[in-house]
Order: sequence, then structure tokens, then C-alpha cells
Amino acid sequence: MRGPRRWGGLARRGAGRAVGTGASDAWRAASPQSRDAGPGAGHDPSWEPEEWIDEGELRDEAAGAVGRSRSDRPRRDSSDADPGDSGQRPRRGARDKAKAGASAAADDNLRGNVAPNRLDRFESRLKDASDAFRRERYEDARRILRPLAEQAPGASSVRELFGLTLYRLGRWAQAKRELEAFRTQTGSTEQHPVLADCSRALGHYAEVEELWEELREASPSAELVAEGRIVAAGALADQGRLRDAITLLEAAAKPTRRPMLHHLRMAYALADLYERAGDLPRARELFGRVAATDEDFVDVQARLRALR
Repeated sequence: MRGPRRWGGLARRGAGRAVGTGASDAWRAASPQSRDAGPGAGHDPSWEPEEWIDEGELRDEAAGAVGRSRSDRPRRDSSDADPGDSGQRPRRGARDKAKAGASAAADDNLRGNVAPNRLDRFESRLKDASDAFRRERYEDARRILRPLAEQAPGASSVRELFGLTLYRLGRWAQAKRELEAFRTQTGSTEQHPVLADCSRALGHYAEVEELWEELREASPSAELVAEGRIVAAGALADQGRLRDAITLLEAAAKPTRRPMLHHLRMAYALADLYERAGDLPRARELFGRVAATDEDFVDVQARLRALR
């Protein structure tokens, strides 16, 4: 049975602390599978998964990692080069093409790390793990990926997907180790928000700040930077620095004519911080702005009713 929705945002993977601990809870969300995993799943008991995420969005946002791990590679010529090969998040309209390019890049990476006589079996198991991840069967994906990561520690697509799977299971330290390896091997900032959230869960706030600065300077995409900003603000709020957290989100949560999902996430997170800081008029204003764009966004209607 699903529990009550907690404040959050339609952002990436993962789990959140109890209600109202910080702005990056507006970015975390967990599937029912990871909620029901039980005490043996490696969860920090002070962290609870959130459940309001749109599952279609979850699968879409996981597409980059899963795409980099697919084995069903199509044939391409030189005209097929695409942004997925760079490790940066492709635009939504280019998802299918980016997945194909990412598959080819993953294949090259695997060939350099897996013996030729084991490659077919390795790719088959990696595809099984990718399929399990897509279906949110994270424990199944973990069981498949662990031996693959041990056999081919230099395979960045494996380390990335294994890290995301562990993050989904609430295994913050293990997820951090795998995603640090992915970061080192590729130089990509693609998983910086997830990596920063692992550090936040572990109380490593200096690392959160470092990752946020790297992401901000790289500016890979507006969505990804927004995710990192919300996590960084959450880390500040965790430390009792509510004013600093608000200032960080205020810098980017400006009204826009055509708000996108990451705009709504930031506005929702900022509204929650305003409420916690006692600035109820601003909280009402921002929750109202979110509701005017998407009346069914998370629990925004309940939040507005509570502030009347």
C-alpha cells in the first residue's frame, strides 16, 4: 500500500528524508519497490523514500544511463553522430537517436574492458540489468550488475548504472563509490546531482558544495543544473542554513512565461523553504504559481489549503 505523498519534485531517482528536512527532498523520489525493500535493503533508517514521482518521467530520466548500457546496437555511419556519445544529457526530442549513439559508445567502452570471448555474455547480462532498471526492479538489477562491475571495473556504463541502482536502493556510500568511478572515468557531470545527493545523505556537505560548483561551471543543461541547485540548497537547509538555501534557489526560481518541469521543481522547493522560514505569503505565492501551471503537481493543492 502506498503511503502519503511527501514534498518533492519530479526529478531523478532516489529517496528522501522525512518531511521538511531540506530542499533536495523536492528532487528525490523512490519507487514502491525501493520503499518495500525492507531493513535488509541497506537503507539509512533516517531516510524515507518518497512516492509521488511520475513513473513515466522516472523511466525517461533514467534513459541516459540505460541507453549507455544497451547491447542492441544499430549500425551507424558517420552522419549518425549524436549528442548521446558525449555523455551529456540529450534534448528530449532527440532521445531515440541519442540512445542509439550511446549504445555504440557503450559498446566501444565494453570492448576495451571485457575479453572478446566473454563479450556476448557480458552484453546480454548488461541488457538484462538495464531492462530490470527500466522496470524499477532495482534489487534484480543490483544482483546482475555487481559481478559485472567486479569483472570490468573500467566499464563506465556499468559503473554508472550500478551506481544509480544502488542509489535507488538507498545504499548511499556504495552508490557514491560507483558514481565517483563513473565521474573519474568519463569526466562527465551527468550524474553530479545524484552523486551530490549521496554525499548529502552521508552528511558530507563540503563534497556537495564541490560538486555543485563543478556542475554550475560546466552548465551542461538547464535541467541538470536545476537538479544540482536543488540538492545544494537541500544540503544548506540540512545544516540549518535556511536563508542561504533560499538565496541559492531564489537566484534561479524566477517567473517565466513558459515554465518547464525544472522551473516547477525549483519553485516548489523554494515555496517549501519559505514556509519553513515563516514567510507564508511568499510560500502561498509560489505554491500558487506552481498550481496555476499544473494544478495536479505533487500535493500543491493540499499545500495551498494548509496555508489559507
